[in-house]
Amino acid sequence: MQKDIQISLEASRQMVEQCLADQALQAALVKAVNCCVNALKSGGKLMFAGNGGSAAEAQHFSAEMVGRFLKERKPLASVALSTDTSALTAIGNDYGYDQVFSRQVEALGRSGDVLIVLSTSGRSKNILAAMRAAAALGVATIAFTGREPREIGGLADVVLNVPSSHTPQIQEGHLILGHLLCGLVETQFTS
Repeated sequence: MQKDIQISLEASRQMVEQCLADQALQAALVKAVNCCVNALKSGGKLMFAGNGGSAAEAQHFSAEMVGRFLKERKPLASVALSTDTSALTAIGNDYGYDQVFSRQVEALGRSGDVLIVLSTSGRSKNILAAMRAAAALGVATIAFTGREPREIGGLADVVLNVPSSHTPQIQEGHLILGHLLCGLVETQFTS
């Protein structure tokens, strides 16, 4: 068991070190922050989406925007698309699970908003459908992915690809980058 712990911690350490060295990833994060800030300052909102653990992170990041992250400030307009169980189950039942997020984007999204998606695989069908719906409405898209952004990366305006192919480290990287996003956005509303 001790060896497994060390292997996992070493993989996490390597992922963080690669993030530290990845200037393109850091530049993409700055672009994502600016995209969110511009939307919020223009009266737009942030919409977050993900499946499974990524849904939990989407809810987490959205809550940081509506509540606060580290500093007192006004609430920021944000919604996690995985939280309305009635909408999720109705859409899933009537249209199929692939449309649980796209129907919500079509209903709630407006030009000037931002859709932020999290996917460790980079190919979740319901996330791809949501991104296509966002593009049709003029909603900007930011994608948190793994080393290989795959189809989702091809649809995103900004890609934050964690330098790992292993799901636990990708999710850990999403948490780190998501916290940075929340903190850097928040700073623009407290200074």
